[in-house]
Amino acid sequence: MSGDMNTWIAELFRDPDLVRMGHAQRVDDLNLGLGWLYYGLARTMRPAVVVVIGSYRGFVPMMLGKALADNGEGGQVHFIDPSYVDDFWKDPAAVNAHFARYGLNNIRHYLMTTQQFVESAAYHELAAPGIVFVDGYHTEEQVRFDYEAFRDRLTADGVTLFHDTRYVKPSRMYGPDRIYTRTVKYFIDKLRQDPALQVLDLPLGDGLALVRRAEASA
Repeated sequence: MSGDMNTWIAELFRDPDLVRMGHAQRVDDLNLGLGWLYYGLARTMRPAVVVVIGSYRGFVPMMLGKALADNGEGGQVHFIDPSYVDDFWKDPAAVNAHFARYGLNNIRHYLMTTQQFVESAAYHELAAPGIVFVDGYHTEEQVRFDYEAFRDRLTADGVTLFHDTRYVKPSRMYGPDRIYTRTVKYFIDKLRQDPALQVLDLPLGDGLALVRRAEASA
């Protein structure tokens, strides 16, 4: 790992919120946890367009944005989050400053749900994404919508990643009066039964599943 990357990670980890949310990060040895996978995948695949649905404080958009920046090919992350947890993503200037603090200016935020985004001009103008990362509202119904919104728009070798696939358990993310059960695992179990798909579900952190079309490997 280069000194520059070490410095970047050390700055990132000065914010305790960027070491949370089940990506298996560890501060002591500057370990990005699953972030290495996100970064490495984008560096290897070199997509021009990445879509991220949901993020508490931007860890995943920044991992992918950093990879695209290091690729040096002008790739962009399209980040969809309606800021339902709190007001963190509501001020566009503050959002841009948050990412700029880590040297990233290739992340475009949309203050929308996926349902709103698919009705927008930005959705219809979006070029084919090579990576879609689903990490918004963690119910089976919502991740199905998120997946199907981009499934047929992916590049031929594109991949969809799902976070929080390991456990079915209550989420208090939206406060004590809006507790719900995370059921992403149920959706991944159903995708695994589809012979047209390749599904790799990793029991790391809170779980990560990678899904791609089986024929893309032919």
